[in-house]
Amino acid sequence: MQALLFLMALLLPSGAGAEEIIGGVESIPHSRPYMALLKIVTEEGHVTFCGGFLISHLFVMTAAHCRGKEITVILGAHDMSKRESTQQKIKVEKQIFYPKYNFFSNFHDIMLLKLEEKAVLTPTVNVIPLPQSSDFIKPGKMCWAAGWGRTGVTEPTSDTLREVKLRIMEKKACWYFWHYDNRFQICVGSPEMLKLTYKEDSGGPLVCAGVAHGIVSHGRGRGKPPIIFTRISSYVPWIDTVIKGN
Repeated sequence: MQALLFLMALLLPSGAGAEEIIGGVESIPHSRPYMALLKIVTEEGHVTFCGGFLISHLFVMTAAHCRGKEITVILGAHDMSKRESTQQKIKVEKQIFYPKYNFFSNFHDIMLLKLEEKAVLTPTVNVIPLPQSSDFIKPGKMCWAAGWGRTGVTEPTSDTLREVKLRIMEKKACWYFWHYDNRFQICVGSPEMLKLTYKEDSGGPLVCAGVAHGIVSHGRGRGKPPIIFTRISSYVPWIDTVIKGN
């Protein structure tokens, strides 16, 4: 398994996908203690997976298209093929979508998961800070994404957490996506580099200088960059309201 892919073709119109990591490397075990793996039971009874990240003792952030009938959050994981003593498995009590989320375009693709019980913070389970509402990550910046998704378009998912370094692009690089809006989304990944997120890594974070600036949302089919992340800074007032109200 060589590469991380996150997001391309599940729920989008025109050939988008459901993310994994391509062109990446295995993470140092537990070096990203905020990472969460979501085990999702769909309304049809199928089991699927997404990424997510811990933002408080009681809340995990992910993509709205990762919704399901039932979700279990797995924290403190690195190798999912093993029974790691560091893991904490907590069921989700409430799935809270951004009110204007659009299922068809995946616009406003952000969701907060309220856990049934608080996560216990340890060296392998910890929160990641969010940006201020005024923070607007600029093109040219290099950031990181991580997940357990597929390592190639035709490859299986990864047992171990993998990560990939990605460049923030100018909005014109995302011309392919007719619904792209730079105010609420981030265009990520150089078309010249086969590095991106792909299937079953949707919902994972885009981390820039230790801060979660984006959420893996969607991309084009066949694992070609750039891809789209939800821009977290645009939703900070809503995030604060949800957390304080719950």
